[in-house]
Amino acid sequence: MKFGIDRLISDPALRAQLKGKRVAVLGHPASVTADLTHTLDALAACPEIKLSAAFGPQHGMRGDLQDNMMESPDFTDPVHGIPVFSLYGEVRRPSGQSMGTFDVILVDLQDLGCRIYTFITTLLYVLEAAAEHGKEVWVLDRPNPAGRPIEGLTLRPGWESFVGAGPIPMRHGLTLGELGRWFIARYRLDVAYKVVEMEGYDPAAGPGYGWPLGQRAWINPSPNAPNLWMARAYAGTVMLEGTTLSEGRGTTRPLELFGAPDIAARDVIAKMYALAPQWLKGCRLREVAFEPTFHKHAKTLSSGVQIHTEDPSYDHEAFKPWRLQALAFKAIRALYPDYDLWRDFPYEYVFDKLAIDVINGGPGLREWVDDSEAAPGDLDAITTPDEAAWAQERAPYLIY
Repeated sequence: MKFGIDRLISDPALRAQLKGKRVAVLGHPASVTADLTHTLDALAACPEIKLSAAFGPQHGMRGDLQDNMMESPDFTDPVHGIPVFSLYGEVRRPSGQSMGTFDVILVDLQDLGCRIYTFITTLLYVLEAAAEHGKEVWVLDRPNPAGRPIEGLTLRPGWESFVGAGPIPMRHGLTLGELGRWFIARYRLDVAYKVVEMEGYDPAAGPGYGWPLGQRAWINPSPNAPNLWMARAYAGTVMLEGTTLSEGRGTTRPLELFGAPDIAARDVIAKMYALAPQWLKGCRLREVAFEPTFHKHAKTLSSGVQIHTEDPSYDHEAFKPWRLQALAFKAIRALYPDYDLWRDFPYEYVFDKLAIDVINGGPGLREWVDDSEAAPGDLDAITTPDEAAWAQERAPYLIY
């Protein structure tokens, strides 16, 4: 499999289209070639490409900042001497000043295939700014490690945010290049757009289902995205950020597990299987004990559940991470009716709504969890139509 950056570096005809133009790169630590050369270094080695600027998304070009709402500064690249503008600092949209530094911006970001992962919102903001300033946008495409499956409620009108770029379900099943095509159509953007497509990308093929296991190194696209298994679970476990439960930050397996000092994980797992065993297919759940070194419940022994998708039990089509995590909340609510589950704090620059609702693009998931009379079928009844509608809507924008 060849990623977009590798095609660009190896194809003189593609590179020739950039000759005489000022080129910027939107990237992060996972922006590397097959031999692990960073995209900035690889492009700087091409004589026909003139690098003029770079941009970093959330967590920064260097990926050094751990948590949400930790802003990255602008800086000058010490090797190439070009300005590096932060799109998660004083601004989250490219400013007029930074837009004047290039003619073409190459977007080389490893996404996780989840609406809430802010790199897709940054892509939308870059496309909108490029349309306004008459710039070209190229996406150097990369795999969606979560593959093609769709899951979750569609973001409701009025719930747009930095973790909600539009009416998309939690697990969208598109590559970044394909998402760009949908954004342009959805928001009627007049922008010069090109996808440098991958070669050999087959999201239906196991064992990686789009991620080339054994062929490419996994580089963390953000500090708490340490492996493919996290990417598979993330469309569910990201909801933990809106709760008082630990999502495993401060452990070596963040966003693959959840827990707290005041729950009994064994009971939670049993209750989940009693409520909706059909939502737990395609993975294994294991009771764990963990003590986060930082973040929620730091230095406190917690009882938790780890979601395993890395062994032969994994079934890519059957695995439903969003429903699995929703079911965990429902089980906790049933076992501990008064549990202080929902975390009330500013989330991704939204100050007047509960974080769990911002994450889900509306209150539907929380209301289902908190309604003691609501059954798993009731959540399916509002979610399945959204998923079917998205499958139809996204179809014209698929490349692979």
